[in-house]
Amino acid sequence: MPESPFKFAFDAVYYHAQDLDKAIAFYCDVLGFPLKSRDYVARFDVDGVLFELVPAHASDSISGPGNARLSLGVSDINAAVRYLESCGVKATPPKQEVGGMLSLFKDPDGNELCLWQST
Repeated sequence: MPESPFKFAFDAVYYHAQDLDKAIAFYCDVLGFPLKSRDYVARFDVDGVLFELVPAHASDSISGPGNARLSLGVSDINAAVRYLESCGVKATPPKQEVGGMLSLFKDPDGNELCLWQST
């Protein structure tokens, strides 16, 4: 396979949000992500990774199946699930996967996130 003529570099992980204020509150208050900046988009620094919330337009399809998720590493997945549920966030029961435990939950716009505890 030929080498790419471009040097691709990581930019950011982003989700569209219908209600930016509601989404910011979720990521700040529930997940504890510090808000780095906000203008047209909201930017968070999550352990050195740029995560953005981008306003959705009426023509954007932001729900439905996709293959990208924000994966959050945790040391105690059961405690993390209990915490999310105490915040009114429904998470799936932790499930054993190869190499760890996985639980899925959604943000206010239906974007799927996961908790991951390595074993």
